[in-house]
Amino acid sequence: MSISSAAVFCGSRFGVRPEFHDAATELGACLGQAGIRLVYGGGHVGLMGAVADATLKAGGRVTGIIPAFLHDREVMHEGVTDLTVTTSMHERKALMFSKSDVFVVMPGGLGTFDETIEIMTWRQLKQHDKPIFIVNIAGWAGPLLAMIESAIENGFASPSVRRLFHVVDDVPALMRALHGAATPDGGNVNVDHF
Repeated sequence: MSISSAAVFCGSRFGVRPEFHDAATELGACLGQAGIRLVYGGGHVGLMGAVADATLKAGGRVTGIIPAFLHDREVMHEGVTDLTVTTSMHERKALMFSKSDVFVVMPGGLGTFDETIEIMTWRQLKQHDKPIFIVNIAGWAGPLLAMIESAIENGFASPSVRRLFHVVDDVPALMRALHGAATPDGGNVNVDHF
């Protein structure tokens, strides 16, 4: 498959650990240098803004998609390559989905969890087969992964849901995985992290 764009789900806050901001900046720089368009929530704050700023600084292209009611709360990023203001969160997520070849989950809160579970569910329901990567910076995704394991253990999800996504530990591992996913044979991504 060809990867020309990546949707990044991440926090509109910075979080408490400096590693989160460092990883967001590193991701943006790597996407820009690799020529992969960033598709994200359109905000200028938190990790969202850090990824966008770093992508732009590296000469990359950024597509921001933000619902009108979040325009002020998330401080819409005016410097992106192209910006779409939607009427709802549902429209935002649908547009992010349609414009992206792959999904990258970075540290974040409830909005990030919402986007992550929804895109996994769509894949489970065979509405897409685009790769989903969880970047487990400083172990932040441990509770999310544990919740999925609990659903499996309690009979609410099949063990096959583990194949809906890949877990990588940092941005360099993500970029290697993206390169592998873009090779003609699909590459081999080691995803046995939990």
